[in-house]
Amino acid sequence: MTEQPDKFLRHLFDTAIGAVSAEQCLTTHLPKPPKGKTVVVGAGKAAAAMALTFESHWAGEFSGAVVVPYGHAVECKSIEILEARHPVPDEAGEEAARRILDMVSHLTADDLVVALLSGGGSALLTLPAAGITLEEKQTINQAFLRSGAPIAEINTVRCALSAIKGGRLANAARPARVATLIVSDVAGDNPAIVASGPTLPPTASEPVSDILDRYNIDIPENVRTVLSKNTTSFLHKDAFELDTVSIVARSSDVLNAAKAEAERQGWEAVTLGDDIEGEAKDVADEHARQALEAARFRNAESRPLVLLSGGEVTVTLGGSNGDGGPNSEYLLALGLALNRDPKIWALSADTDGIDGNSRNAGAILTPYSVSGAIEMGLDPTGLLTAHRSATLFEMLGHTIETGPTLTNVNDFRAIAICAGAY
Repeated sequence: MTEQPDKFLRHLFDTAIGAVSAEQCLTTHLPKPPKGKTVVVGAGKAAAAMALTFESHWAGEFSGAVVVPYGHAVECKSIEILEARHPVPDEAGEEAARRILDMVSHLTADDLVVALLSGGGSALLTLPAAGITLEEKQTINQAFLRSGAPIAEINTVRCALSAIKGGRLANAARPARVATLIVSDVAGDNPAIVASGPTLPPTASEPVSDILDRYNIDIPENVRTVLSKNTTSFLHKDAFELDTVSIVARSSDVLNAAKAEAERQGWEAVTLGDDIEGEAKDVADEHARQALEAARFRNAESRPLVLLSGGEVTVTLGGSNGDGGPNSEYLLALGLALNRDPKIWALSADTDGIDGNSRNAGAILTPYSVSGAIEMGLDPTGLLTAHRSATLFEMLGHTIETGPTLTNVNDFRAIAICAGAY
């Protein structure tokens, strides 16, 4: 191994991101042009890049619009790029949802709707159900983001609060067919969960009231009444049989790309899982245990080893505002659990380029991060308890800054176990 572990890990992350760019993954999944019109709609952090790739490879005429977070727009010729707030919805997202619904109205059975969906689309494509205000949706959304609830449960509630999610966008487009192309950011890759499934029938397995009660989410009585009535009985479920759904990029794709590149460079690579969920600190403790166990059996003659994983870890903030996100919290907890082992380095970052409420995608952990922070007068354990992990990595200069990557398949984690200390 000739490259410093931190540079090697960053190279793996960049390789992984490139593997799930729209240009790399979308074109082979495009549907056949219809007899009638083609309308392109979409939402999410990857939607603008997907729209641009669609424009470059679609043979016939088309029109449409997609909504992306502020700062994620790219210039397209025929598809309008709208911007709105993420992760807490705003009025721009509500207006975008209304415009997109209007675009798919009054279509015929000869027409085709192409839906470009990716992570972040649920907050961006926001249209409250009748009887609920945007302010009420914002309040409930913020409470869930702080609760530590997994995204599948959050999106179940979002569907019930919405006039466009949970298959309602496809319902508005009938009798047109819908081809949904998805960049998946959910563990298990259930397409009905990505962006809260505006073009797919929902697959919720429990009442919304149970989820609200589990996380002690206090909601107004009028909202609870709407939730009890906002069912999916209106959906023309037989019509979905004519639709198509393709997941064009997912967590396993980035891990496979990183594994292949690591092996090309002479590393041994092991994938721990592409759908790992749970509290960031708990996952870090388990990964530290696995890394330390692997390090015990390696000597100067061993090939370096990298442990790869994906999925989505969460942080329960409680009463804390926090500073950072799940990836930096995972890394700080990992560093404390590793107890400064000189052979182990790590990277954890969100593939969308934004880790929680930080300005970074994530960070790199060196064997000296914890001791270096202490020498600077920081309290790593206290920062972890206060959910201020980003502060530590920013002070050390170990953050990863990419800006919006225009894709999103959730967390990418890599733990490098070297033959000797660096």
